Formats: sequence, structure tokens, C-alpha cells
Amino acid sequence: MRIAILIMWISFVSFSKAETNVYICGNKGAKKYHYKENCRGLSACTQGVKKTGLTQAKGFGLTICGWEN
Repeated sequence: MRIAILIMWISFVSFSKAETNVYICGNKGAKKYHYKENCRGLSACTQGVKKTGLTQAKGFGLTICGWEN
């Protein structure tokens, strides 16, 4: 029984997609997310660029930057 559970867990972990990282400007007020840390859309960011997961960024209601779309 333990072996079957272990095999199922290994299968799940090995086939799970890794989270895509994106970049946002600061912690508050961001409206867009960026795939590249040096995206042109982040050039005016004064709050510091933060790395986060794509799922979390979309959960905040952020949309993709027009320069990367």
C-alpha cells in the first residue's frame, strides 16, 4: 500500500507544471505583469520590481503588459 501511494505521489510531482514567474512593479498599484524583468513597461517603475508567480499575478487581477502581448 505504501509503495502504491509513493508511486502515485512521484507521478503527480513529476508531471506537474512548474509555476511561471512574472515581474510586477511594487506591491501595490500594479496593473500589469511582465515575463521579462527588463521589459520596457517596467522602465518607469519606482517601487522596485518584484518577482511573483503568474497564477498569483492573475489572482490580483493583473493583465499582461502591452509591450509583451
